[in-house]
Amino acid sequence: MATKLSLQIKMALQTLSESVYVGLCLKIGTPPQVAIRRDTMDIAEILGQAFLKTYPDTRIIMISGSLREGFRFHDSDMDTMHWPNNHRVLWDFSQAQFYNTHRQKLILCDSSESPPGFTLLWLPLEDAIDNVLSSCVEINGALYISSAKYRNNMCNHSKQNSIIHGPCSSGTIGGHDIVLEYDHAHCFVSDFWPPSASSWMDRCQSWPQHHVVHDIIRSGCHFVAIGHKHGNHADNEWRISFSQAEQKIVYATNHTQFLIYGLLKIFVKEFNSGLKEEEKTLCSYHMKTAFFWAIQQNTTFDWSPKNLLGGFWICFKLLLKWVYEGVCPNFFIPENNMFLNNVHGVAQKKLFTLLYGLYEKGVAFLLQSPSLSSCIMNVLCNPRLFVCTYEWTLISDSKLDADLFTEIDQNDYLIANNLQDCIEYLHNVEQLIGSPLTQCQVIMLQKHTSSILRTAAFQLHDMYTNRSECNKCMYIADKMSCYMLKLSAKFGFVSDLLYIAMYFYKTLRYREALSVIEMIKAKLAQPNLMYYRSVDPERYTDAVGGLSWSNKMRRAVARDVKINENTCMNELTLELQESSLCWVIIPSYIMLQMLEFLCCRHVNPMRAQGALDDLQDKVHAQVWLAPALYGEISWEILGICQQIAGDHQAALFSYQRSLTHFPFYDIQTATRHRIQNLQLPSH
Repeated sequence: MATKLSLQIKMALQTLSESVYVGLCLKIGTPPQVAIRRDTMDIAEILGQAFLKTYPDTRIIMISGSLREGFRFHDSDMDTMHWPNNHRVLWDFSQAQFYNTHRQKLILCDSSESPPGFTLLWLPLEDAIDNVLSSCVEINGALYISSAKYRNNMCNHSKQNSIIHGPCSSGTIGGHDIVLEYDHAHCFVSDFWPPSASSWMDRCQSWPQHHVVHDIIRSGCHFVAIGHKHGNHADNEWRISFSQAEQKIVYATNHTQFLIYGLLKIFVKEFNSGLKEEEKTLCSYHMKTAFFWAIQQNTTFDWSPKNLLGGFWICFKLLLKWVYEGVCPNFFIPENNMFLNNVHGVAQKKLFTLLYGLYEKGVAFLLQSPSLSSCIMNVLCNPRLFVCTYEWTLISDSKLDADLFTEIDQNDYLIANNLQDCIEYLHNVEQLIGSPLTQCQVIMLQKHTSSILRTAAFQLHDMYTNRSECNKCMYIADKMSCYMLKLSAKFGFVSDLLYIAMYFYKTLRYREALSVIEMIKAKLAQPNLMYYRSVDPERYTDAVGGLSWSNKMRRAVARDVKINENTCMNELTLELQESSLCWVIIPSYIMLQMLEFLCCRHVNPMRAQGALDDLQDKVHAQVWLAPALYGEISWEILGICQQIAGDHQAALFSYQRSLTHFPFYDIQTATRHRIQNLQLPSH
């Protein structure tokens, strides 16, 4: 009887675990969704870093944290690490033989007086770029880089609303319903693995796999600008960062493990939400550390959907043990106790009491979680419910495609300042094509190529504009630009045809532009069109179901238009100049009507009024999907077109409406300037 009861409990727990697995897949992401997020970010970073490394004096950028690992929580912040390309940190001066000291500035670690996991950074040759030298202090007659001074210097060069938060410059972008928090960690890089973390390699006999370990060792580490509170040189020390190694380890987990990690992040966030600010001693990094140790110490455990709650419980019990002992050993350097600063004394006792209270309830305490209670209660109320954990049944093809194209669009941010940059990017794309790529990475490369060709087309045009070049040279350049734009449109989104119309308008070919506009109108009016996440799933599937992602992107996916210095039309120059960013995104439907109005003014004035009416209808109806992002620029464009048409009263109203929207691009100065010009007395 007892055996039968035990078996029933085990089966019930497995069903409950599978239910939570499904619930977390829908909340955090299915395996295909997570793979898409990682693949698109990886290929964008590989291309971006390959390009930046050709410029020794630039800074390398790496996305880290939750976004890079594959999470897309609504409150996820954008964590990035920035380091100078021409500086390298050495653990031993004998490593200097691998560098050209005329091109690389060398920094030497001095850990002799620092706690485990921290070090001083010494400039043995006293040679570095200006913002590094200005951050130096003298210790025992030698020049050391002060983490506090460097952090302050870099924060002062960052965005105006940045504040210092730990080792980072932190702040927010956007507002209302679109807010992105960012943490920029200004750091240094070493191509060598820290000697103090050598024991980690010895521990990795079963997990992570050997090829993952070797990749991590080859990638070295970073140093972020914060010292140990109890160190001898708190303001000057640097913390050894394993962000890149951690990302590779998270990639090496299976999906059940990844969801357990996500569940731990959800747990600590909800746990802290009920505490006062000074009582929030646990953080997401503690959860990650417990997660890594738990997997490494339990390699024989079956980390599968039916054991998801059991895996979470292993991690939770390990965390509880650490709080009781007051020791949270860093996964790479165990001697670094990450509880040393906060989890001790009264705070430690209170934290243990709270966690032990949850432990006494058993894993059922997760029923109190707002994020999980619904999927758990669903099983408890339906004990015979069959829970299907097969990944392809959890999400529709249209939703997966929407995720893919959103990730592609968000990671298509390569910046090319001139034609030579475009050529360098295309060369890097060519190199990548010969390497093993996932299907998702191929489509990401395709979109990058489309964007590079488009950028090259406009830059080539600008090279031969307002210059005394021969007509033949200008003719050849124009032909090449047109060819690249058409090729770009064949690779990219449906809406990328708008750039061809923009080019024709800039080159005064209004009838050709209108011909393209008519084609775009028909394509954007397709009932099966996917515009961001807005799509009719049935019509979309009927039209492009079964086709490759490449064909879907070209036939049935639209995004918005990004204007920059090259693609900008004269009518929007003022807005671009005043924008807080180096670009402005305009809804495709708004740009389409603006172009139609501007072109018709030159070839068909009667049709121009109809185009202006259509533009006004779309702006008033708010056809864009994110008012906080697009309201400001959309009303501005309507005002510009109304002013051009001579309807100054309507233009004034539109400019005033633009000012009421959140200033995502900070173009209020341009708007007020336009209002002032409207109100000037006519001569």
